[in-house]
Amino acid sequence: MEQAGTRTTLDRWFDLSAQGTSARTELLAGTTTFLALAYIVFVQPAVLSAAGMDFGAVMTATCLASALATLLMGLWANYPIAVAPAMGHNFFFAFTVVVGMGVPWQAALGAVAVAGTIFILTAGVGLRERLITALPPFLQHAIAAGIGLLIAMIGLQWAGLVVASPGTLVTLGDPTSPPVLLALAGLTVTAVLFARRVRGAILWGIFVTTAVGLGTGLVRYQGLVSLPPSIAPTFLQLDVAGALSPRLWPVIAIFFFLALFDSVGTLVAVAGQAGLMRAGVLPRARQALLADAVGTVAGAGLGTSTVTAYVESATGVAAGGRTGLASVVTAALLLGSLFFAPLVRMIGGGYPVPGGGTLYPVVAPALVLVGTLMMREVRHVEWDDPTEAVPAFLTMLVMPLAVSITEGIAFGFVASVVLKLVTRRGRELHWMIYLFAALFVLRYALLRG
Repeated sequence: MEQAGTRTTLDRWFDLSAQGTSARTELLAGTTTFLALAYIVFVQPAVLSAAGMDFGAVMTATCLASALATLLMGLWANYPIAVAPAMGHNFFFAFTVVVGMGVPWQAALGAVAVAGTIFILTAGVGLRERLITALPPFLQHAIAAGIGLLIAMIGLQWAGLVVASPGTLVTLGDPTSPPVLLALAGLTVTAVLFARRVRGAILWGIFVTTAVGLGTGLVRYQGLVSLPPSIAPTFLQLDVAGALSPRLWPVIAIFFFLALFDSVGTLVAVAGQAGLMRAGVLPRARQALLADAVGTVAGAGLGTSTVTAYVESATGVAAGGRTGLASVVTAALLLGSLFFAPLVRMIGGGYPVPGGGTLYPVVAPALVLVGTLMMREVRHVEWDDPTEAVPAFLTMLVMPLAVSITEGIAFGFVASVVLKLVTRRGRELHWMIYLFAALFVLRYALLRG
């Protein structure tokens, strides 16, 4: 009776029955999402340590901030979307602001906190949720498909199937190298499981790939339990006063700008994949957006860069996740990773390759397959209408090529405005699309200057 009562409580809190899911499915989905994003636990400190921050402290801060924000996403918004430090934002923080501009990392953390605070203070006017509502359907679907291409591109790079090439930017990697073969084996197994409609195919694929990696020596068992690294070197070290100096106003604006469109784009894409959008509107958008804003401010205090909704959440959605219970599971695993860091490193950690660089052959297949699934959104674009087809195509194309959700959205916004205006169909776009298109153009003009 007690067990049944627990199930009833979970069902009532997360509305499992209405979403056509179960506690078991949500547990599977939350675990899948965690395994797909576990790399950030080790990538984030590696990136920020280049800016002079303590590696271990950043790892602990990353786990704590991600767990907090993801838990808020699950409990406030009831969405199966994880929140963690954004790739791209961390590189801007470390290499552009700290290394390039010579800004102390304490002041850079202060700028992150200020940008997050602005998000919280503007929640009353509903800026970000209004933007979600303002997005026309063809851009919503294009953003989802574009993020799918971006995820797949990253997966192919992490698998070693796509590598840099001076003459052609990218080219095919060595398909006979051991880590690439491991990734190909994982992709094959996962795709076969999906084709046979095996529930939790992505998670099983990750486990099988890990087992094969252990058997071949490509994945090395590194132990199970360890104490969390101390957070003291970064805890409350942010310099808000330094961040408010006029020199850093543009940095704050860029942090705000990047987080705005990364979070909106990811929420629209993942929620669309999960079937959570309602007539182009994302229910409980304010709660979802506040979760990453609060997480960003808390993360800056703990010692990590901007956190935002994570595109890897699409792996959990593909595994059946539909409610915030999946996020609660992911948050718990993020906290648990503090004590099981060696195990997380084994599954989500990288494989160093000769000549420099790191591959992630265990998680790469999941990203490639999720990208495939998200491409189904293109069927909703009116390809016979150039005013929608061209912006949609540019949105999808620029995201993987520029490795930026924000840049893809920028090209889609600007192209939409231009084509709708010249065809005298400008009324079809919300005024906010015009506003942000103008801001994007201004941003590019200032970057050139």
